[in-house]
Amino acid sequence: MDKKKVVITGIGCITPLGNDIATFWDGIRNGRCGINTITRFDTSRLNVKVAGEVKDFDPGQYIDPREAKRLAIFSQYAVAAAKQAWVDAGYATLPEATEECPKPWHTVGATPVEGLDPYRVGCILGVGIGGKEIDDQGYKTLFEKGPRRLSPMTIPMLIANEGPGNVSIYLKAKGPVLTVSTACSASTDAIGVAMDMIRSGRADVMIAGGAESTIEEYCVGGFQAMHALSTTEDPTKACRPFDKERNGFIMAEGAAILIIESEEHAKARGAKIYAELAGYGAGGDAHHVCAPDPEASGIIHAEKMAIADAGIKPEDVQYINAHGTSTGLNDPMETCAAKAVFGEHAYKLKMSSTKSMTGHLLGATGALEAIVCTKAIVDNFYPPTINYNTPDPDCDLDCVPNKGIEAPLDIAMTNTLGFGGHNSSLIIRRYK
Repeated sequence: MDKKKVVITGIGCITPLGNDIATFWDGIRNGRCGINTITRFDTSRLNVKVAGEVKDFDPGQYIDPREAKRLAIFSQYAVAAAKQAWVDAGYATLPEATEECPKPWHTVGATPVEGLDPYRVGCILGVGIGGKEIDDQGYKTLFEKGPRRLSPMTIPMLIANEGPGNVSIYLKAKGPVLTVSTACSASTDAIGVAMDMIRSGRADVMIAGGAESTIEEYCVGGFQAMHALSTTEDPTKACRPFDKERNGFIMAEGAAILIIESEEHAKARGAKIYAELAGYGAGGDAHHVCAPDPEASGIIHAEKMAIADAGIKPEDVQYINAHGTSTGLNDPMETCAAKAVFGEHAYKLKMSSTKSMTGHLLGATGALEAIVCTKAIVDNFYPPTINYNTPDPDCDLDCVPNKGIEAPLDIAMTNTLGFGGHNSSLIIRRYK
């Protein structure tokens, strides 16, 4: 049976580089760094001082302020990015701000879309951890005041599934509403599962992506204890993927949402189409709970599976948005994986890490990098790896150092790897 072609028709994001697609993409194109000194909490007890915090985000712009107080930060980000994507896909119109309508984003999703069956619209988001700040607040209340003083919203706010749950409520999506929690591969897997929902005929439209907000002393301290985070205090130099002097990843937060739908559904409504979501693959390392398999077995399998699913040859891939975490273990392993999958072609394609600009959004990172690949294809632009100064002989592929490149681009791959041995790949292709 022929698989339905799946296309990307809407995108939205809340990121350390900006709180809308235009600002975010301008930052990527110009190689700006969205990483800054941590302001969310006092870092005096930690060696880690920088992160990719979202800046100047006002949840009340998208949600009634009273309702926003009942949503954890990751859910606020998810709803905001989803509303952006919904408008971008043409399923809602954003009115001009007026005295009668001072906050037009509140109207998005307020009424059902005419002619769109809500039971054929689903939402799948990748979330690595969920409402961590709610956890922290809850434990403080528990220890200081006792369980009777806990908020009745504690559980509904902290659990990971409330991200897609809230998006489905605000956009009236009554189809499959699911959460994928495969650590840093979560939103890549969410997009892959959503694509399969459409291919199988279980849905016409899927709201897919991820959301995360874990810049809390507990989480940063936990990652620091693993020696996973960079302790470089200069935000502009802290994240250095593929550079010999790299010394750990940078935690970040945000949300990235794609609206995907079957080609026939998109064409029937005259939608603009960014690109085709062509292939998905996943593989497990079965090696170690934290460290990647040094032989890269899981990501090699995921990449080969995604290429086969897209019906292309390895040499058709021109660009890889690497997981590229700026850690000693990940970057050379991912380089080896590319050589194993692509052979000599690995030295001809380009493989950059945009985490050098955004930091690592954990469960949301795969969706954000899928958006990067989509915009890269639309613009014929290869995003850079910034902060690259000292070549590493173990990472000897073209990482597009420091400055992006304008050149034809038709097929891109994005990879994510997560604790537990999760490995996932997506193929995004120019729509024809």
